[in-house]
Amino acid sequence: MLEGRTALVTGAASGIGAAVVERLAGAGARVHAVDLDGDALDALVKQVGVERVTPWVLDLADLDAHGALPTDIDVLVNNAGIQHVAPVHEFPVEEFERIHRIMLLSPFRLVRACLPHMYAAGWGRVVNISSVHGLRASPFKSAYVSAKHGLEGLSKVVALEAGDKGVTSNCVNPAYVRTPLVEKQIADQARTHGIPDSEVLEKVMLTPVAVKRLIEPSEVADLVGFLCGPSSDSISGSSFTMDGGWTAH
Repeated sequence: MLEGRTALVTGAASGIGAAVVERLAGAGARVHAVDLDGDALDALVKQVGVERVTPWVLDLADLDAHGALPTDIDVLVNNAGIQHVAPVHEFPVEEFERIHRIMLLSPFRLVRACLPHMYAAGWGRVVNISSVHGLRASPFKSAYVSAKHGLEGLSKVVALEAGDKGVTSNCVNPAYVRTPLVEKQIADQARTHGIPDSEVLEKVMLTPVAVKRLIEPSEVADLVGFLCGPSSDSISGSSFTMDGGWTAH
């Protein structure tokens, strides 16, 4: 399906990113895997295969570092993300800015750099791993929610500009996925809401969803694979919810 194509995936060392790397590599793509965790990247390369995956240890919050990454990319998956939970009036300004650098400014820089190659080839796929929080808000997540809403807008603008050049741009919007990021949030949410860790899933995270379970990274990766496949040529500017019914309210 993706033989001869080159992909770049951010936040690639674990969770959704690692599952996407495996999915795209399994479809035949050569994948550039970008993450801050070098040890986890090395483990991913060993698992998937050095002939399919090239690791890049990079802090996406350092916007000047983006210049080191390749731009001859056919499939760009903007997945990297972090979270900080705090009321707006207590939210650290520097953390708000760092989250936006990683989750909005970095995707902009990457897509801006990769689009010329996609345009020249007459084919490309931009897949932004957004969130249900790109469509809905939750308290205490001002940086994450605003960054994801911005990513949604960026994705749609790219879709409109690139549609006649063979390039599509879409968002995938999962609710809570079984990832290290969500596991860390459990402790943060417990502290913020004043409840035990054991009650966070039931009383906070899964309250708005009808399907009462965490989403597996492989489910998200399968949807990314579809959006990069032969049946997705006319799918662009869309946001695909995987939210267990959250946005059905």
